Amino acid sequence: MAQVQIMSVVGSAVPASLRELGLLACWYLVRDGEPVSGPLTSLPAAKALSQQLINGPFKA
Repeated sequence: MAQVQIMSVVGSAVPASLRELGLLACWYLVRDGEPVSGPLTSLPAAKALSQQLINGPFKA
C-alpha cells in the first residue's frame, strides 16, 4: 500500500504566489514520490488532507 507523506518546502522553493503573500514555507502531500496535492499553506491543513486521503473511500 502506498503511503501518503507530507513534504515541506521553504524559501525559494515556495511558489512565488505564496511568497508574495508573505509565506516562507508550504507543504505538499506526496505518494510514491509524486505530488498528490498542490501547495498547502499550513501543516494542520496538510495533516487533515492526508487523513482524508488515507481514510477516504478509495483506499488502495
